[in-house]
Parts: sequence; C-alpha cells; structure tokens
Amino acid sequence: MFYFSMFTQYVGQYMKTRMQYRADMVVELLSDMMFQVTNLVFILVVFGHTQFLSGWTRDEIIFIYGFFLVPFAIFGAFFNIWDFNERYIVKGEMDRILTRPIHSLFQVILERMELESLFGAVTGIVIMGYASIQLGLSFHWYDFFLFILFAISGAFVYAGIFVSLASIGFWSDARTSLMPMMYNIGNYGRYPVDIYNAVIRFVLTWILPFAFVGVYPAAFFLGKEEWYMYSFLTPVMGVGFLVLSVLLWNAGVKRYRGAGN
Repeated sequence: MFYFSMFTQYVGQYMKTRMQYRADMVVELLSDMMFQVTNLVFILVVFGHTQFLSGWTRDEIIFIYGFFLVPFAIFGAFFNIWDFNERYIVKGEMDRILTRPIHSLFQVILERMELESLFGAVTGIVIMGYASIQLGLSFHWYDFFLFILFAISGAFVYAGIFVSLASIGFWSDARTSLMPMMYNIGNYGRYPVDIYNAVIRFVLTWILPFAFVGVYPAAFFLGKEEWYMYSFLTPVMGVGFLVLSVLLWNAGVKRYRGAGN
C-alpha cells in the first residue's frame, strides 16, 4: 500500500506539471504519432513489391506491428531510463536517491515517468483493429485478458533488458552507448522472426528476447498454432527477465561508490 500510495502521488504531481505546458504535450503526442505512421508506411512500401514475406501477409505484419506498440508504450511510460548512466551515475544524482526510504529502482522509475507515451498504445490498438478487420479475425471473451497479460509481459521483457543495461553503470562509472544500440536491436521485434537467419532468431528469442514483445504474443491472436508455445512463454520471459534485472540492480547498488573525485 505504501508503494501504491507513492505511485499515485507521483502520477498526480506529474499530471499537474504536464498540464502547465499543454501545447508541449500535444506536440509530443503528434510527433510520436508521425513516427509511428512513418514506420507503418515503411511496411506498406515493402509490401508494395511483394505479397508475402516468409509466408506472412501484409495485414498480419501490420497486426504484429500494432501489437508491438502496446507493450512498447507501457515500457516508454514507466521505464524511461535511457539516460540513467549519465544522470544518476556520472552526475551523482544516485546519492540523492539512496537517502530516501524507498527502493532506488522504484524511485528512479517514478521520477522518469512519461505517461503521454501511453498514447502509443491507443495507436497500436487502432492499427490492430484495422488489421483484424482486413484479416477477418474473430476473438473469444478470454482474448481480452490474454491481450492484457501478453502486453504487460512484453513491457516487462523490455524493462528487464534496459534495467539490466542501466545496472551496468554501477560498475562502469562512465558514460556508455549501449542504450541507443539496444533500442535499435529492439526494433527487430516488430517483425516476424522467421524472416531472419537462425542466429538472429536465437538471439531475439533467448538472449535479447524482443520477439516476445511483438511477434510471439501477436501470433496467438493470428491463429499461428506453430507459435502458440512461444506465445504462452511470454509471461514467463517477462517476469523472468524483470526479476533478473532487479537482482542485477540490487547487486549494482551495493557496488555504487557515490559521486566525487
């Protein structure tokens, strides 16, 4: 209850702050939408030259892309720690974090919230709706709950990977450039993994499991029975990677030496 209370208070203060600059928030939402539209146009351009991509139709890949946007939006809203190393380690703000009676990772997450990123989930659902109509998909009553489970689990996969990367800063004590590189690798999870070679498929499934953010859970709703096992592994991978990242974070905090010379 204490952590939930802290969360609601931070959200309240965040919304008050953002409402002071409404125009800025609207511009951010529009720029994010244009970015998603650009990626969608790229898919349409690719399928302007071919009808199938490794057995996947245009609308199936659009559905996967739409699904991917939902967990990615959740991740972007609550795990915005791209600059953790530079801000909290190099500039020493971690010292301030450790003086407060709340778990350090939870506090960093609260401080770096960007709730407007959740708008990307709306965009993803709209894209999924369009693709579902084109594909003539039908859904059962329990699909809604599975969708929520898979979306949150996919966000946990992303969170686990990037929290682990942030934790490296406790040992390096210097600026690192891993975050942008990993963000670019994560984009591979927007597309079916069987369009890549075996090595990349293995990496995207078991090492950096971005495939569990998009293609594997989305395959369940597309009726791809050969992928069902991977679909239901999504919650396991999400929780597993998140727990692993928290353990790595806790170990890193013990190694933290503070700012100064």
